[in-house]
Amino acid sequence: MKEELSIKMVLDAWDVHVKRTDDLINSFSDEQLMKETAPGRSRGIYLLGHLAAVHDRIFPLLGLGNQFKPELYNIFVENPDKAIANIPATADLRLFWKEVNTTLWEHFTRLTPAQWFQKHNSVSEQDFIKEPHRNKLNIVINRTNHLASHLGQLLYLKGRNE
Repeated sequence: MKEELSIKMVLDAWDVHVKRTDDLINSFSDEQLMKETAPGRSRGIYLLGHLAAVHDRIFPLLGLGNQFKPELYNIFVENPDKAIANIPATADLRLFWKEVNTTLWEHFTRLTPAQWFQKHNSVSEQDFIKEPHRNKLNIVINRTNHLASHLGQLLYLKGRNE
């Protein structure tokens, strides 16, 4: 029972942060997303691509399948904003952001409590025995915190557009 409650709390936090980010991104025009969150900082479009690429990497990490757009990781994670001139269109990134999160949620709701507490795919069996907290649920906690951080950056963009 406690495991199920813990899972529900983690997934509820994930869902709330995805929805808040969704609402904020949807409040921006494509032109607004091209602005920097602060002078010399990342643009909104970069943060959108970054979050979509990081969420796409969750699939193989949790053993839920392959990434849908692995090429985004190089553009939006391995390189800083503006390092690559030709990035996907804003409309495509908006659509992919929705698709990746919808598909993740579908997978999340199908995992059993036992599956949530299994090791994720970037930890060895030996290390997992020593560190059982390195499980699938912990990945969602980590990625929720990551999302919350970038949501805060995107909020600065909102202030710049008013």
